[in-house]
Amino acid sequence: MELDKLSNFSEWYQTVLFDAGIMDIRYPIKGMPVYMPWGFQSIENMFALLEKKLNETGHQKMLFPVAIPETTFSKETEHIKGFEDEVLWITHGGLTPLEERLVLRPTSETAMYPMFALWARSHADLPLKIYQTTCVYRHETKATRPLIRGREVYWNEAHTSHATFEEASKNVEEAVRIYTEFFKELCLPFRIFKRPEFDKFAGAVYTYAFDTLMPDGRSLQVGTAHNLGDNFARAYDVKYSTESGESKYAYQTSYGVSMRAFAAVISIHGDKRGLKLPFTLSPIQIVFVPIYSKENMHAVDEKLRPIYESLKRTYRCTYDDSDKRPGDKFYFWELKGVPLRIEAGMRDLSENKVTLVDRNGTKKVIMIAELEKEIPLAVAAYHKKLYEDAVAFFNKHQFSANTIKELREIMDETRGMVRVGWCGDLGCAEELDKLDVGKILGYEKDNEKERACIICGKKGKEVVMSKSY
Repeated sequence: MELDKLSNFSEWYQTVLFDAGIMDIRYPIKGMPVYMPWGFQSIENMFALLEKKLNETGHQKMLFPVAIPETTFSKETEHIKGFEDEVLWITHGGLTPLEERLVLRPTSETAMYPMFALWARSHADLPLKIYQTTCVYRHETKATRPLIRGREVYWNEAHTSHATFEEASKNVEEAVRIYTEFFKELCLPFRIFKRPEFDKFAGAVYTYAFDTLMPDGRSLQVGTAHNLGDNFARAYDVKYSTESGESKYAYQTSYGVSMRAFAAVISIHGDKRGLKLPFTLSPIQIVFVPIYSKENMHAVDEKLRPIYESLKRTYRCTYDDSDKRPGDKFYFWELKGVPLRIEAGMRDLSENKVTLVDRNGTKKVIMIAELEKEIPLAVAAYHKKLYEDAVAFFNKHQFSANTIKELREIMDETRGMVRVGWCGDLGCAEELDKLDVGKILGYEKDNEKERACIICGKKGKEVVMSKSY
């Protein structure tokens, strides 16, 4: 494809999604593309990695219905105000209007918590920790962008109930730890922000968000964790009896990671040749490319294929014996982002050697007997380079501004994340919004640094701003 993502990220992104077989956006509903096999399997592998971490911390997987009755959805008034412009409605059964409209879930608090009220009746039933990997639906009226902003969003959402606010807060910290480990395994740099009151999840006490930077300098939210307090418990009568028999409302949390995380993987790691997938995500982890002529084809296969047969018991491998030229095969699998390639011709094999090449272009000639030991080392080196390159770009786009002029210059020239002061007043936030110099992402987690407001000059705290998706 030979496109530079830094000079024209939008064109690069659309091209790589199609050429690498991630998705096809030609489905006749805006914001609902078709996930192609390579893309969908990559996303499934990503969510499997997250589900493993949730399972290890006491969460259980479930699946809830996609439709929510309007009366149930509207019980938490602050929540519905946050979503009423975005919901999609089911209004008819055949040609007959329904007695009650149904909402296609925009998120699942209002679907799950009436059931939580039935399940968690005693202190012995708590904590209740469940999750599902499914689709949610939003009536997006802004321009949609595949994997970034759509009407059908594939994601993983976790929901919990606890006996006290303190226990719920501890669970939010656990969610932050899980997501921190998860994003690091995807080799993604990020910062964690406490969203300002006006931008927190509707119905939450507070929201933490994970934001990374895309190649065009815009921030992308890739995960969130919310402490819901007892707000939803009061709306949906989620109560439990204490050891003394007293009835109390539960305290709840919710947290989620969507397909946006995969958009970040594609965008941050990819290059002019295509994708660079982390080893755990790639549907094929190692591709074997035999290099032969018509005369020695069978001889090469006889020596190389047994190595493939052995390694495929441990790794997801394929053996490319197609009629394409070796260079065309290299191009194809590099476009797909396959992390490792093992190539060998008759000369190498006669000396019991192969060449191991990673997607970053690192090559190493290895004795066949050492291959099993060398592959984990190659994977570690590949991930290290992915992460270091991503962090270098991320750190290069961290700035500070004391005036609107400085802030505007940064946003116009390079974009990125910019530290400024904000007094916390909604009026000053609205003024920043009118100036079109980015949005307030929030206060960096565990950072209470004081700083004068960039608008009014009054005493405030440091926040981070960016242009964002």
